[in-house]
Amino acid sequence: MEQLKIVFMGTPDFAVGILDAIYQRNYNIAAVITAADKPAGRGQKVKYSAVKEYALEKGLPLLQPTNLKDKAFLEELKSYNANLQVVVAFRMLPEAVWKMPKLGTFNLHASLLPQYRGAAPINWAIINGEEQTGVTTFFIDDKIDTGAMILKAETDIGDNESAGELHDRLMDLGKDTVIKTLALIEGGNAKTTIQPADDNIKTAYKLNKDNCKIDWQKPGKEIFNLIRGLSPYPAAWTFINDNGQEWNVKIYESVFTEDSHSHSVGTLLSDKKEIKVAVTDGFIKIKNLQMPGKKKMTAQELLNGMSFSVNAAVS
Repeated sequence: MEQLKIVFMGTPDFAVGILDAIYQRNYNIAAVITAADKPAGRGQKVKYSAVKEYALEKGLPLLQPTNLKDKAFLEELKSYNANLQVVVAFRMLPEAVWKMPKLGTFNLHASLLPQYRGAAPINWAIINGEEQTGVTTFFIDDKIDTGAMILKAETDIGDNESAGELHDRLMDLGKDTVIKTLALIEGGNAKTTIQPADDNIKTAYKLNKDNCKIDWQKPGKEIFNLIRGLSPYPAAWTFINDNGQEWNVKIYESVFTEDSHSHSVGTLLSDKKEIKVAVTDGFIKIKNLQMPGKKKMTAQELLNGMSFSVNAAVS
């Protein structure tokens, strides 16, 4: 049994849940590494990462390197004499960092590897209509999410579950999996499995403006999955056009109804209570959306203050 001395690396809320689980179990956290502060929002105020907020609250030593190969950073990291590093939603590490601790560096990834390696595994599992996902711990190597696996835990994806809801459930599953992984490493009992080579591996590509835009020509179920797979962040989006006006609109929640109809794809139909869009095989009813410069609201709340003409359409 070797007493663990841990350096934790992570940035968003997902990582905070895992860091808190490690902290609550009284493991020795020698230092926390997170992203550098950056300005955000309209006022460009400096925003701390969620992990930094937590580390400050708990009085944990904190490093925010901009260059992970910087000599001064590597010397400071080495000075903590950690024998294990735990990484959750951070960034790719240079070999000089991941090879430093005696017991290695392991990562928690929010998918069942080797599927959905990459930046947005929770989102893509839903977008692609998967029925199952999970979390995997693995020892980091020189590529992205390819290292030898330690533990996996699976869970079903709900038919209507959003990325935000799945995020929270996977964070809880991840806490348990990381604590079990720490116990295995501490006891010298961690057995690893090499990731299988598979021609059918799906990738969790980084989300951007293009792959978050709704293509209304796709089948309704795929559009529905895109909307819930991007909710609440970064959100699927589309243009609504009506009588010469165009709005860039985010859509957070929808319902797909299969139906035959004679409307052109993209026709926006509304009354005083609901908004729906004609798609190839039915209708997408929009339940929650956000107009430019406005707060997120229900379709009915929007329709209380504005109406669309018979010419309205999405694009």
